[in-house]
Amino acid sequence: MTKHKSLEDYAARRFRFAGNALLEFSDPFFAQIDRLRAEFEAQGKHFVSFANYDYLGLANHPRIREEAKREIDGLGIGALASRLVGGERTTHKPFEAEIAEFLGMESALTLVSGYLSNVTTIAWLMSGKRDAIFIDELAHNSIVAGADGAPAQVEKFRHNDLDHLDHLLARHREEYRNVLIVVEGVYSMDGDTADLPRLLAIKDKYKVWLLVDEAHSLGVLGATGRGLAEHQGVDPDRIDLIVGTMSKTLASCGGYVCGKKQVIDWFRYTLPGFVYSVGLSPVILAAARTALRLMQEETWRIAKLADNAELFRTVAHEAGFSTGPAIGRGVVPILFSSDVETMWASQHLLENGYYVPPVVRIGVPKDGPRLRFFFSANHSEAEIRGVIQMLRDMPPVTEEAHQIVAAAMAGG
Repeated sequence: MTKHKSLEDYAARRFRFAGNALLEFSDPFFAQIDRLRAEFEAQGKHFVSFANYDYLGLANHPRIREEAKREIDGLGIGALASRLVGGERTTHKPFEAEIAEFLGMESALTLVSGYLSNVTTIAWLMSGKRDAIFIDELAHNSIVAGADGAPAQVEKFRHNDLDHLDHLLARHREEYRNVLIVVEGVYSMDGDTADLPRLLAIKDKYKVWLLVDEAHSLGVLGATGRGLAEHQGVDPDRIDLIVGTMSKTLASCGGYVCGKKQVIDWFRYTLPGFVYSVGLSPVILAAARTALRLMQEETWRIAKLADNAELFRTVAHEAGFSTGPAIGRGVVPILFSSDVETMWASQHLLENGYYVPPVVRIGVPKDGPRLRFFFSANHSEAEIRGVIQMLRDMPPVTEEAHQIVAAAMAGG
């Protein structure tokens, strides 16, 4: 006999399985960082966040603020409707042309969310039951959700193991009509990259399509921040689709998909996440467009970001910490042996003015808890060395902390 539960009971059970017992010890999430900063500064203490995506340090750039204010006065706040049914603003297509040209692609389409960009593009493109999607086992949830939302068969290959991908395609390619491979420029949990030249060779060998998610590689990889293709010396025109976000390097929000003009023209009239969603706010577009131009003018920011991330990785290794496979660009994790130790480390840092939320249970394997550090061109050497020193000075996890979590996990 089926036991019927209330939605509240069901949610409580699912939340417990997701690891909410860890929050009995401390809850570092949803911190109001502006309030935290103000409180630390009021005490004469320094506060620094390693939890935000402001890779090139443009979020508070005066030109971006000025352009956003100017757009409010000129065009107002919202786009007011889907661009297909309600029309668009004069700023939409110019930004799309600029981001496409910057990335070396023919055309681009912007959407209201980077997450949505992956979900709707993958699900819509791979709409046949005889299609297949091959994704890295550590792919971002937006990629997984897009693949799960398609009727196509989904195959996962071992992380960055292109021999395994080649093996799977050799065995199964002829079973499918259309095949899409999806990888990331920089993987957001491990800070490593895909091997684009090898992927393109596989793409050509098996006559498949390739989508690269550049969410964490725009402004991060390549001498001028153009992403994975520039970083690895590849012509981006050989990539079928590039998906990205404006919420990181471009100091704004929203997403985009780039590809051949004919593909993007088709998407413009049919892609569900675009057709049935409101257009990007003119204010957001103004901020992103200004950030894109600043990135090309102030190229020192790209080099400074790389220097900061490489310094952190070097200092972390000298202190005996593991940074996994991270290449030292943009995102670098520090791995811990347990969820409790990771939560403890995060709390210790926060108490001392360093905001680095833990990544446990959700988003990484259970045996891979970590503190994930996002770097910015604005971070100083003192801040980078300081946070590592604070981790070195961290006291051991107390028995009380272990007991609190154990009792909560047992339902006590």
